[in-house]
Amino acid sequence: QVQLVESGGGLVQPGGSLRLSCVQSGSIASTNTMGWYRQAAGKQREWVAGITRGGTTNYADSVKGRFTISRDNAKNTVFLQMNSLNSDDTAVYYCNSDIRFWNVPGRYWGQGTQVTVSS
Repeated sequence: QVQLVESGGGLVQPGGSLRLSCVQSGSIASTNTMGWYRQAAGKQREWVAGITRGGTTNYADSVKGRFTISRDNAKNTVFLQMNSLNSDDTAVYYCNSDIRFWNVPGRYWGQGTQVTVSS
């Protein structure tokens, strides 16, 4: 059984930064591609960013230049550094793994962590 556990969400002021973490455990190849989705209230879940084991990345246009995804393969952990946050970034952020194609959800999901950008 695969588990994804996110952490790092919270309340931040516009222009601020947050760093999300997601630890993956269980019976899954460490080579799998991982990423992040988000879902704002009343909206559909949307792609944010993804990263392969080798470090190739992909970002949604809305976060390019502000968010950075990275991973620690030894710890089966993926990170999302979020800078220059604005109210449009307010959402529940979900870790996703076993991704085969960018912007197509993988098989496994975390429980989500709330990010709220507000003054």
